[in-house]
Amino acid sequence: MPSARSLWSAYKWRRRRQLRIARAFLKRRELAALADRTDQIAPGDVLAFTCLRNEVQRLPYFLCHYRGLGVRHFLVVDNDSDDGSGDYLAAQPDVSLWHTRASYRAARFGVDWMMALMQRHGVGHWCLGVDADELLVYPHHDTRPLPALCEFLEAEGEVALGALMLDLYPEGPLDEVAYRPGQNPVEALGWYDRGNYTIVRKPDTGALWIQGGPRPRMFFADRPERGPTLTKIPLVKWHWRYAYLNSTHVMLPRWLNGSVYETGGGEKLSGVLLHTKFLPGIDAKSAEEKTRRQHFGEPGAFDDYYDALTRSPDLWTASSTRYRDWRQLEAEGLMSRGGWG
Repeated sequence: MPSARSLWSAYKWRRRRQLRIARAFLKRRELAALADRTDQIAPGDVLAFTCLRNEVQRLPYFLCHYRGLGVRHFLVVDNDSDDGSGDYLAAQPDVSLWHTRASYRAARFGVDWMMALMQRHGVGHWCLGVDADELLVYPHHDTRPLPALCEFLEAEGEVALGALMLDLYPEGPLDEVAYRPGQNPVEALGWYDRGNYTIVRKPDTGALWIQGGPRPRMFFADRPERGPTLTKIPLVKWHWRYAYLNSTHVMLPRWLNGSVYETGGGEKLSGVLLHTKFLPGIDAKSAEEKTRRQHFGEPGAFDDYYDALTRSPDLWTASSTRYRDWRQLEAEGLMSRGGWG
């Protein structure tokens, strides 16, 4: 029989989940529809959800990549871009677009807005929650699109796919990167760290907490615990009872976090989010975000990090690895095909 303590803990976690769902419902009032094409969504469509600001250079390839994987509709929140992102997205026939000037930080870094759209349009669909600088790859993604992946996951009784966020960077100073809109960012950011990662299972949520890569070694060498969390759950068959607790890193109910990795000695199917943060303009964006203070829970705590990025450092080392394909990532243990062929 469950103890009083375990019952109280279960109640508190259930209450947290309910409050986040309610919060997302209220936050949808901050969203103004600019191009609502959600009537085009058909049963079984894979949907992509994202919040962004000033990402017009990334958008052509972002849309191309996910269209190629089988995403049928994009639901996007534009947080008051002034670089033409909104106009570009509004012209896309498979995009529904909402605009807001509200605080990204006060919306739990956009999660409330994304959840509001998932609750309204994503229930019963496989939903991708990704940033504009994240490109999902997974075993056989070059020959098996997302609908096939989702069909396999469902046959296995799974409702989510876990992924490692892998920082890509160029060889040389960041301000010397050449990139044109529509180009595959991997052509400009062709390198990554393959071995300096730590992994911990969080006892409270059951989530994996992975850190490492170029940002901790370059910017947080004296305090690696401040480095970014690299574990994400970007693909979920959405249910109205689900909620993201912390970005797309952690979900509620808590059993969802443990559902994306194997505890019995085997391996589960997983993916990698190629993180293209370090494209041209990262110095200007870093200076802006230092002023806006919208991206971290402790404003001012990451000023040194932003200052370092504005100086366009060189993240490459002799130990850096050039990215080739998903097979390479699987061989290095950064993703797994599990039982998927």
